[in-house]
Amino acid sequence: MNLEIIFEDEFIICVNKPNNVLVHHARHSRNVADEQSLLQLLDTQIGGKFYPIHRLDRKTSGIILLAKETTYVSKFQELFTENQIDKTYFGIVRGHAPETKIIDSPVKGRDGKVHKEAETHLRTLEKIVLDIPVKPYDSSRYSLVELKPKTGRMHQLRVHSNKISHPLIGDPKYGDKNHNVMFDENFNCANMFLHAGILEFKHPFSEDKLVLKSTFPKDWISLFEVFNWQSPLK
Repeated sequence: MNLEIIFEDEFIICVNKPNNVLVHHARHSRNVADEQSLLQLLDTQIGGKFYPIHRLDRKTSGIILLAKETTYVSKFQELFTENQIDKTYFGIVRGHAPETKIIDSPVKGRDGKVHKEAETHLRTLEKIVLDIPVKPYDSSRYSLVELKPKTGRMHQLRVHSNKISHPLIGDPKYGDKNHNVMFDENFNCANMFLHAGILEFKHPFSEDKLVLKSTFPKDWISLFEVFNWQSPLK
């Protein structure tokens, strides 16, 4: 598997992570020999050690930043903790989502116990009604949405989409099983439709303004064609 390199300089490398790829294996991970992590794929492709600057779920595709030295990590992480980086995700959700909405709802932290404040800005880009029945309805509705997280909680976009009754298609944990099955059976699409599309920030070392974009996976592109939707990353 060859990874798309979006940007590279002496400090960082930015790659397009495929669906269902772990960024790195945790020490307690099972079946480590069965799959390669993003870091292992990068090492095979170009060689060297890289250090993740932020998180991206295994099932989420798209843009991720990695530092070339551990000493560079903190400077880039400050962009995230101080809200100096503009993150744009795209999702395909069940139903016709509102034109715009600010979702301000606490999300459980990584320990699964304490809820933390979380905010996401949603904007609907495209809608469709399909003559494909999904229980209990005779037809099915979907939306292409832009999601801008203003905080960085674990599974924030997945939880927030579900919170407003528009879960992401293909989400095995927070999604709607009936709609997930429909997409798999009718469009051969079993992946989760959440893609980290754009990162905009001022480089903390070079001070250049960067706008980095990651191309959509093939299943997204095929759906854009079938649904007659415009790709927001063109």
